[in-house]
Amino acid sequence: MLNFTGALKVYVATEAADMRQSFSGLYGLTVNVMKEDPRAGGLFVFTNRRHNRVKVLYWDGTGLWVMTKRLEKGTFSWPEGVETKDGKLSLSPQALSMLLDGVDLRGGTLRPWYQR
Repeated sequence: MLNFTGALKVYVATEAADMRQSFSGLYGLTVNVMKEDPRAGGLFVFTNRRHNRVKVLYWDGTGLWVMTKRLEKGTFSWPEGVETKDGKLSLSPQALSMLLDGVDLRGGTLRPWYQR
């Protein structure tokens, strides 16, 4: 499980991304679609259409990190049907941790695939 500080900004892309993209592709999505500068700090979170993979782009001050999580079964509870003009939602670091750990943020329940 990843832990994030309360001051960290987290932006979740509301549209699915091509998971073949890495540093440059995700950087481009962050700048052109989400209208954010990755070097300003924060985590930028992307998923695929099936919601079984997540990629996170992070600038640590010296370079970019790309972190990936692939579920062997089940899906992430991804925000759907949300109208945003800039293609992103802001989440708290705690909400991101819960989303990545299998908690359905809409109802506060664990996804069926989650095991303690």
